[in-house]
Amino acid sequence: MTETSRRKLIVAAGAGAAVGGVALTSGRAAAATATRHPDSAHETVVAYVKDHRSAELRLMVGEREVVVHDRDLVTRILNAAGGQ
Repeated sequence: MTETSRRKLIVAAGAGAAVGGVALTSGRAAAATATRHPDSAHETVVAYVKDHRSAELRLMVGEREVVVHDRDLVTRILNAAGGQ
């Protein structure tokens, strides 16, 4: 993975990933309506999509891994990351 791709992923992940509600927003209007749950992550979160055709998303949260099956969330992450 190139440094530019890592930066895009980190920016996309920082755009509004929340583990508790598992939401990702890429626009200011949508981000303003998102509410963090009290039990949401307080550590660094990294999203990993192994297969762009699947609905599986792996979240590395601190020292643990959370597997989420959410086709819409995977699609929004891939769209936020862009392509070349």
